[in-house]
Amino acid sequence: MIAPLRTPGLARAWFLLTAVVVLVAVAVQVPVSAAVETGFFARPLYRGLNVFAFFTIQSNLLVALSALLTAWQPERDGPLRRVLRLTSLVAITVTGVVYHSVLAGLVELSGWGLLADLLVHTVVPLLAVLGWLLFGPRGRTGWWVVLASAVFPVLWLVLTLVRGPLVGGFWPYPFVDVDELGWGQVLINCAGVAVLFLGLAALAHGVDRLLLRTRGGAQAVPSQ
Repeated sequence: MIAPLRTPGLARAWFLLTAVVVLVAVAVQVPVSAAVETGFFARPLYRGLNVFAFFTIQSNLLVALSALLTAWQPERDGPLRRVLRLTSLVAITVTGVVYHSVLAGLVELSGWGLLADLLVHTVVPLLAVLGWLLFGPRGRTGWWVVLASAVFPVLWLVLTLVRGPLVGGFWPYPFVDVDELGWGQVLINCAGVAVLFLGLAALAHGVDRLLLRTRGGAQAVPSQ
């Protein structure tokens, strides 16, 4: 069974707002990073483009894509839509949780950099999670979707670990810093991230089923 968006007009406005906040945040972050003269890369262009190597930015962009698709065609469903929706939800949740529990305060920020940091690490995670809880759509998760949602973080980890040595030892986060921690500890950390991601995806699946039963009964329709 699936259930459509609750209060569709408000839901579509919420998702559109979420996507706009992401785009504004990234538009601010790129020039801010390019202008930081103490960045890892020597050229401003490379520092700006390097923003897209961060899990935070990629998870924000996934949220924007999912939100735009939901606002544009909320009734559309399909395997890719389901995986994108759950992947973006869990990725942005991991972004918020890890940042506020581990990474917050490691770098002193001000001005536009502080604004971008607030948007990508706090505002967007809250908008994404609250939007999913409040509006749905429900009934579009499943155990195969939970497993498929892990493809994104695994690919990000692999590409990050391959790219790091190729660009002279750039590691976007301390927990994947091979030069500092060594490959053994980094692989253990990566396994922990994968377990966390799958655990949160499974939790989201369970919450979705619970909300479908408690809220969506009158609107539920057979899944396709």
